[in-house]
Amino acid sequence: MHSEAVASRSAEHRDLRDPRDSRNGTPHLDAVSLAIIEQLQQDGRRPYAAIGKAVGLSEAAVRQRVQKLLDQGVMQIVAVTDPLTVGFRRQAMVGINVEGDVEAIADALTDMAEVEYVVMTAGSFDILAEIVCEDDDHLLDVINKRIRAQPGVRSTESFVYLKLKKQTYMWGTR
Repeated sequence: MHSEAVASRSAEHRDLRDPRDSRNGTPHLDAVSLAIIEQLQQDGRRPYAAIGKAVGLSEAAVRQRVQKLLDQGVMQIVAVTDPLTVGFRRQAMVGINVEGDVEAIADALTDMAEVEYVVMTAGSFDILAEIVCEDDDHLLDVINKRIRAQPGVRSTESFVYLKLKKQTYMWGTR
């Protein structure tokens, strides 16, 4: 019985010893941490005791691991809304071509409240930015007066969302 308790305590703290993968500096995630993430992706309000039961840890160990995952930036626990139901009637993906420093433009975009997603890409566009706005006038203002006004933005192409068919965040552990 004593060896089982020691093994359990060891499993609860295993990922605390080597917090970073030495190959690329990303947080090291063991199978238990991935299982905790999966539990929270299914229900972000699931009690730590229920998660512990599902992954074989104590409630306290789950709480500690969740806090570590939050602190490391591995995950966030947020309320995801449907923009239409909270007053945002226009969404668009904007492809942006840049002359010069792509990262400077990406940084400027991340400071805009309407920009929800920014990714630097290879291909037809240097940056893709997802924008959520109240209406078409608001979208026009963001694209024309704020994005295109950034020094170094060469061109933009907007892809207005007509209907959102799928939005999921379940890819994190597969």
